[in-house]
Amino acid sequence: MQRDPQHLRWYHFFPVTIYYMGLTAISQTLVPLVLPLLIQQFVGEARQGTYLGRMRLWALMVAILAQAFWGMMSDRTRHRLGRRRPFVLGGTLADLVFIVAIGFSAQMPGMPGFNFLFVMYLLLQVASNAAQGAVQGLIPDLVSEERRGLASAIKALFEVPLPVILVAFTIAPLITAGNLWGGLFVLVGLLLLVMAVTMFAPEQPLAVAPPPMDWQPLLRLGAMTAVFTVIILILGEGVQQVSHALVGMGASTLLLVMGILGLLTMSLAVVAGVWISIHICVGTERARAAPSFTWWVISRLAYLVGSTNLAGFVLYFLQGRLGFTRERAAAPASQMMLFVGVFILLSALPGGWLTDRLGRKRMLMSSGVVAAGGVVVMLLATNLTLVYVAGAIIGVATGIFYAASWALGTSLVPQEEAGRYLGIANLAGAGAGAVGAYIGGPVADFFTTYVPETPGLGYVLIFGIYGVLFLLSVVTLLKVHEPDVSVPVE
Repeated sequence: MQRDPQHLRWYHFFPVTIYYMGLTAISQTLVPLVLPLLIQQFVGEARQGTYLGRMRLWALMVAILAQAFWGMMSDRTRHRLGRRRPFVLGGTLADLVFIVAIGFSAQMPGMPGFNFLFVMYLLLQVASNAAQGAVQGLIPDLVSEERRGLASAIKALFEVPLPVILVAFTIAPLITAGNLWGGLFVLVGLLLLVMAVTMFAPEQPLAVAPPPMDWQPLLRLGAMTAVFTVIILILGEGVQQVSHALVGMGASTLLLVMGILGLLTMSLAVVAGVWISIHICVGTERARAAPSFTWWVISRLAYLVGSTNLAGFVLYFLQGRLGFTRERAAAPASQMMLFVGVFILLSALPGGWLTDRLGRKRMLMSSGVVAAGGVVVMLLATNLTLVYVAGAIIGVATGIFYAASWALGTSLVPQEEAGRYLGIANLAGAGAGAVGAYIGGPVADFFTTYVPETPGLGYVLIFGIYGVLFLLSVVTLLKVHEPDVSVPVE
């Protein structure tokens, strides 16, 4: 039997949640720093957004499939270490192999280097999501409903601010100084540390054997991932075809038309992609019986498309908008993420406390509005000071979002299938980079190629779209019914 949630001690929250620090450290090292710099080195500035978008799409679709699959496997595991910890151990050790391989890709030229990086990054997604798919089940397994706001707030600290700050002060300076290997070895050491602490999570083996494996959910999972990928591919191809027909128009007209096109296609990918995919994966009858789960994933995806891709493209944004060179842009990009991390740190715990008292939906709606305001400040920025102010605003909003969103989501999933459902919810976590990068990257490259007299215009445009998607996350929350959880106020 699993430990009685009522008997969970305060110190158990750390091994239950600390692994998220390692997962975010991987993404904060690779997505805003290593991948953009390597891809720019391999393919050049005119195609950097498109190739970064392609890599993010396929890697994140692999992540969706892998995370849900490993989550389902961990739901059924009867290992002596418990259901979740064996996957954390194996996934972490495999991560180390592929991180080192990514370091070797920097020595390769042109497209061979890109192709090798592409394959290693896909394999890293399989490995890291073996651990993530399992560790997501620890809070539903071990934490009682009335304490999940606190648990989600601690998770939010480990998931965003602490690793972002750590990366900014340790890994990022090494990479910006040209010491890629030094940065990757620090990342490897951090992963080993959080894995070791997670091994102390107080889970116990399942006392009752699970029923025979039902392979239908696995087939549905594959179909879900394929459909979501096809939707993004079709919409991305549509954007590129329409953009080619617009060549020759004035910059103002292009900005308006491409802005509307980009916003509509990303919004359609978010809403239709999630809706269709969940109906395929869990079945139409079960999806209709619990529509709040679907709308929660849609809302979460809309928010994360904005926050994830602001981080993913910030290096290119600073190069184009403020005129930084390739070598000099990495340092301010890291500093902006530091500001985001610090203010997530300051807002996450108060956000968790307010979430338990004011309601999860109310706090999530507030976070979407505040994040959109931060994007407005960033778009108006003419210097780094305003960029950092924008990062601080977005950080406050995101700290609240992470605490409130996960608390809401864990209350919407069936407890006996928490690993499976929260793996499906990775449509939001992994799908965010796929939607925003695969569609947004070519939009930015279009302006780099056809409107070169206005450097950075394409990145200003897609950042504006990400800001509107923050507001879409607020609107779609209106369709979510928040469970009535009575919380004693001390």
